[in-house]
Amino acid sequence: MNLRRLLWLAVGALALGLRAEQSGANPASTLWYEHPAKHWVEALPIGNGRMGGMVFGEPGAERIQFNEQTLWLGSERTKDMGGYQPFGDLFIEMPGHRVGVSEYRRTLDLDSAVSTVRYVHGGVTFTRESLASFPDGVIAVRLTASENGKISGAIRLADVRPNKSAADGASVSFAGSLPNGLRYAATARVIAEGGKVTRTNDRVTFTDADAVTILLAAATDYDRRPERGWRGNAPGTTIADRLARAAERKFSAMRETHSADHRSLYRRVRLDLGVSPTSMKSTVERLAAIAAGAPDPALATLLFNYGRYLLIASSRPGGLPANLQGLWNVEAKPAWFSGYTTNINIEMNYWLAETTALAECAEPLFDWVEMLAAVQKKSPDPLLKTDVGWIIYSTNNPFGGNTAWAIHRPGSAWLAQHFWAHAAFSANQTFLAERAYPLLKELVLYWDNRLVAGRDGALVTPDGWSPEHGPIVVDGKLVLKEGDRTPIAGVSYDQQIIWDLFTNFLDASAALERDAELRAKIAARRAKLLGPTVGRWGQIQEWMEDVDDPKDHHRHVSHLFALHPGRQISPMTTPALADAAKVSLNARGDGATGWSRAWKVNFWARLWDGDRAESILRGLLNPVPAGGRSGGSYPNLFGAHPPFQIDSNFGATAGIAEMLLQSHATSADGVQVIQILPALPAAWNSGSVSGLRARGGFEVDLEWRAGRLVSAVVRSRAGRSCELRYGGEIRRISPARGESYRWNAAAAK
Repeated sequence: MNLRRLLWLAVGALALGLRAEQSGANPASTLWYEHPAKHWVEALPIGNGRMGGMVFGEPGAERIQFNEQTLWLGSERTKDMGGYQPFGDLFIEMPGHRVGVSEYRRTLDLDSAVSTVRYVHGGVTFTRESLASFPDGVIAVRLTASENGKISGAIRLADVRPNKSAADGASVSFAGSLPNGLRYAATARVIAEGGKVTRTNDRVTFTDADAVTILLAAATDYDRRPERGWRGNAPGTTIADRLARAAERKFSAMRETHSADHRSLYRRVRLDLGVSPTSMKSTVERLAAIAAGAPDPALATLLFNYGRYLLIASSRPGGLPANLQGLWNVEAKPAWFSGYTTNINIEMNYWLAETTALAECAEPLFDWVEMLAAVQKKSPDPLLKTDVGWIIYSTNNPFGGNTAWAIHRPGSAWLAQHFWAHAAFSANQTFLAERAYPLLKELVLYWDNRLVAGRDGALVTPDGWSPEHGPIVVDGKLVLKEGDRTPIAGVSYDQQIIWDLFTNFLDASAALERDAELRAKIAARRAKLLGPTVGRWGQIQEWMEDVDDPKDHHRHVSHLFALHPGRQISPMTTPALADAAKVSLNARGDGATGWSRAWKVNFWARLWDGDRAESILRGLLNPVPAGGRSGGSYPNLFGAHPPFQIDSNFGATAGIAEMLLQSHATSADGVQVIQILPALPAAWNSGSVSGLRARGGFEVDLEWRAGRLVSAVVRSRAGRSCELRYGGEIRRISPARGESYRWNAAAAK
């Protein structure tokens, strides 16, 4: 490393320390702003896995728009998709603070999971903290001031639907039901320290208080068990219990418990990619600066941390999986229903769960998939009938219902990949035997029965489509058409998912020593599958026929499933196909929607091209204003489809993890391969990461300088062997359960 570079880093670090001390903001874990949010995509998200809030931060008229993940229209029937519904708004009115405010700061601290608004009014410093507690099941807001007796205002609660709120004592509530009969309710309670609390018809007022805590609870009577008709406890009873328990606790204790719970997940992984002077600017300024070409590696770290924060906030055990917007939605008719779309979106939501040590956050996905399977098997819809296994439509809801837009036959197989991944990362034989293997086996039997002989005797799926565009037959020829779902045989997307399903089943069957005869049959069938094919211009063909258009820039790149999240194409094992995948990606381009760019980060990481992946990641951080129409990031770092889709955030975090560590390959003799820094970009010249997970039950810490590995620590959680690969060096290790192996590389020069 040259002297100029060292001097630049030292100056940057000094600037970081000074500015961080002044702002109280860690550039790798804090979003901060100098103005309140005017638009929803400028507000800051909080969530406890079930309830989510968007905090706007207006001093005189705070708005927290809130959701509860079970407030859904629709049913279990085909063509009754419904849609995820906004719940309501909590307003905190302090009219005297509409003007005369100075030193304003609005932040979201990802490490503590607390959103804070701080400002000066009349010489007094006012602080407003907002959090969504998983242990307590409520959203809590704390109002304090630097002088006693200075807090006066009121709260009101507004239903999105035409239901009136009513105040009772120190609480204000509303309740109602949706057209599908789902009942819902919400209550906000004021707990004042000092001063006076009064009520009117729809408001609770606090006057001259020293401090005020506001507790908000919301619930529905949704029950995820279809045998109960999707209905459970009355929402009023649920929220009364939660508020009663929360009201007994001091806010300081609630905040401590909340942050400790959050950190037990969040702090498992720590990433440091360095800082620059740009890193100390506000979030909006940082987005503008990186779009202009300024270096800010800490912004990539922030995006990585944000994805993990959002998954913790939107997907916790016992709840529903993160939907198309995670947990947060303000529209009564959200784009694409804010549902569960299985041709990329819900799967992308959980790519980061295993690699970044958030396996518990995937439990809602497993529960939902098993529920979905049960509903589809009993559905009267003739298009869902199967002799064994189950299939689904593209977009589904929490009841197992759907849009009827398109049958997505391989969707259940793609969802099953997550079960196998969890077993592979955790080395949990019980989960493999009791949940993953039965699911894999029934889907393998379905596809074994469905495959037909294609050209040259290869086995093909008879009637697939390539999401979300495909060819139609015109005068006997295939022609590309956006959104077409005309079924044709041997679609690459289908073929690659079935290869992945068969491979995962073979590995699971061998690990459990079950069904040897079926295993041998499926191995033979896999060998006959039509595999990825290189077309006339050097690309991976999207269809069995070579009709790909090199000028096609469609957002979906479904025919590269085999590269990621599959494991059929790799520079290590299939270099010719990897080169063809590069041709396809170059033709599609690096742009498109936010989630599409995030997928491309993962693609290029798997191709070991870190600079290309980082370049696309920078594009994913292009600032998009509210209502903007490009696939970058909104001011609050929500990914722009447009509109907002959270898979962009989750996919980006997964992509950064893939750039630093990969474990999808196995050696010739079946040993797990762990690739260290396979796609490290020049922009991340020096850094470290701890706590990343690898398949086989391994946890990995890495440190690098001047673009070269300094050390790697590999901890075994299952006592298995693995093969470490860095550059051209290979080491075979077999640490016992609980033991570590340290790789000390030559010092970087």
